[in-house]
Amino acid sequence: MLDTASWALALPAAAAALVLGYLLGSIPFGLLLTRLAGAGDIRTIGSGNIGATNVLRTGRKGLAAATLLLDAFKGTAAVLIAPVIVGGGPGGHLLALLAGLGAFLGHLFPVWLRFRGGKGVATFIGVLIGVSPLVAVGFGLVWLAAAYTTRYSSVGGLSASAATPLLLWAAGLTPDAVLFAVLALLLWTKHAANLKRLMAGTESKIGHKAAAPGADGPT
Repeated sequence: MLDTASWALALPAAAAALVLGYLLGSIPFGLLLTRLAGAGDIRTIGSGNIGATNVLRTGRKGLAAATLLLDAFKGTAAVLIAPVIVGGGPGGHLLALLAGLGAFLGHLFPVWLRFRGGKGVATFIGVLIGVSPLVAVGFGLVWLAAAYTTRYSSVGGLSASAATPLLLWAAGLTPDAVLFAVLALLLWTKHAANLKRLMAGTESKIGHKAAAPGADGPT
């Protein structure tokens, strides 16, 4: 149990980690890369999402791949950097988790874009890599199995995100499991449109053109 003095030191560090993670996560790489490449404002293309799936609709596969990697990297960077900058010690892992939460929230709700960001799968993976690379491999295996079986990329991402808290819990990482249960809930909420299309049978399958205007994948 922390005493008053300990709380006085812990709370500013926790807030700093959360804010640092948020600022990293809120960098809209999809928007920045497409503008720098002369592809215009990604928010006016396809679904209007700033993630890699929508960037791919510009026809620039390299930009889409770069967006995917950078959106994941900012999650990993937040987890690894926050304890170093803020000050780790015994509470370093908690600071890392808070930074990961901040990065995920920053990607979903970036202040620079009026809180309209991406859907979070890439950043979810990035945070998970920083927290537990082994469980991140498990995420990838679940994603591949679900996507291969159903041919829906969105099902892969949603299934893997739902499995992640269970995998972390099985690995004995209880605080991490709690965090990723929250992240998975937020991710599913951001995929409400995908869930509706899945139930209606109109979701775009892997390798097929989107069935309806505005359809978007899970990134």
